[in-house]
Amino acid sequence: MPHKTFNLDEVARYLHLNADEVQRYVRERVIPHEERGGRLVFKRSEIDAWASRRILGASEKRLKTYHRQSSERVLDFSKQHAIVPELLHADFIEPALTSRTKASVIRDMVKLAERTDLVNDATDLLKSLEERERLCTTALPGSVALLHPHTHDAYRFSDSFIVFGRAIQPLPFGSPDGSTTDLFFLVCCQNDRLHLHVLARICMMCHHTDLLLNLREAGDATALFNALIAAEQEVVRQM
Repeated sequence: MPHKTFNLDEVARYLHLNADEVQRYVRERVIPHEERGGRLVFKRSEIDAWASRRILGASEKRLKTYHRQSSERVLDFSKQHAIVPELLHADFIEPALTSRTKASVIRDMVKLAERTDLVNDATDLLKSLEERERLCTTALPGSVALLHPHTHDAYRFSDSFIVFGRAIQPLPFGSPDGSTTDLFFLVCCQNDRLHLHVLARICMMCHHTDLLLNLREAGDATALFNALIAAEQEVVRQM
């Protein structure tokens, strides 16, 4: 089982930051932490939620900085640091989700995840996704959502993966700008540090390329997959 708490150095490595940055966040009281016997202690569950919220809501400058830092630390894909071809395949894409409510799209994304044959407990995954959405929506401006479990435990999956679904009809998913949502990623990572990097990479693809437009225009799963590959390549070239 993963550690339930981090010390200062551990949380810095986990967040792809340096210790000075974490200490600054502590002084500014923007990162959840406790002091025990003069030592800083960070609860893993609180850090998970805090970090993913900051990535999803990051400004353009902060997102670029974080993405560059995490890319420098996550070097286990390819020379181009590609994520999409490693974690996502055309078979993991549903171009015509029939979901009409937030609850039904979460259930349908879990069913899509089961297609990968990498989910060990679909009921547990569904529960964790629902817990994450109760904590704070994963919907972003631009009518896209980046679903992910509330906690990132290796036992849930046989390997890390991403699935993607496009709804036939946009639906309310809690976007901060009040818009409906029709594009849904589900990010499932065994490695929790990888999880944060993947979130940052997809956010960069959504906000700094024409990906969202191209995903809506693509005709089938293969075309959707190719649009994702092209968007990631563009982001990597910008680094």
